[in-house]
Amino acid sequence: MNDAIATDALTLPASELALLDARFPARPVPVGGGAVVSVRERGAGPAVVCLHGIGSGAASWLDIALLLAPQARVIAWDAPGYGASTPLAPLAPSAADCAERLHALLDALDIRSCVLVGHSLGALTAASAARTDSALASCIRRLVLISPAAGYGAPSRAEARARVRAERLATLDELGIAGMAAKRSGRLVSDTASERARRWVRWNMARLNDGGYRQAVELLCNADLLADLPPAMPVRVACGTLDVVTPPEACAEVARGCGVTLEPIEGAGHASYVERPESVAALLRQVLAA
Repeated sequence: MNDAIATDALTLPASELALLDARFPARPVPVGGGAVVSVRERGAGPAVVCLHGIGSGAASWLDIALLLAPQARVIAWDAPGYGASTPLAPLAPSAADCAERLHALLDALDIRSCVLVGHSLGALTAASAARTDSALASCIRRLVLISPAAGYGAPSRAEARARVRAERLATLDELGIAGMAAKRSGRLVSDTASERARRWVRWNMARLNDGGYRQAVELLCNADLLADLPPAMPVRVACGTLDVVTPPEACAEVARGCGVTLEPIEGAGHASYVERPESVAALLRQVLAA
């Protein structure tokens, strides 16, 4: 892939960027200690707080924000080390470290009750925040885990943990952020995904920060989602039927840990809320109505 083609593949049409800037702009929120969290927000009503996965960012929730804005205040963060958000201090942060930063953000936004949505790696932070012993649990009235990453922190996953860490960091060192976005982002959607969805996942991945991604790899490798379950509040667990990153059978194990049945998002790959936003928005409307 030559440089011109690679650059074109990682860009979005001007109309899409204009829509993002006009309807779901980013802003920094100070959270204490000199740290900021970059957030995007739209709508009014009950708060829906959205946490993205390892290869994405707050902008990926644009369609969900537009669909839910009549019913809810949709807030999406750039996780620590992503976008303009300040990285966490530890080189290998835990899910609890991320949940603490999330708590500081909700305090800064004066949010006392929310639906918390965690996608993929974001589910690790969400589940930690939703533990029965978490200081943040009382602020979460419903939890939604979409294609949750289980993490590799369990003692039984030591071999897989070492392999995943080595493979992900080697890929980053070999390809760089732009190369990863060009060559690896296709795994996040199904073969039937629209070109618009494909371009969005590529664009989001191309905007990763090297240091933030390295911290996220450590989080993925050291966290154990199942150990944080069941949460302290009602939960829904969903997964794209065509997800090859966190396949339905793996997500079903998470659902069992929560005492619920896995809900399919038909025809969607891993980034289901980008590929099939109407289906995910319908799920979230049900959660809000509950």
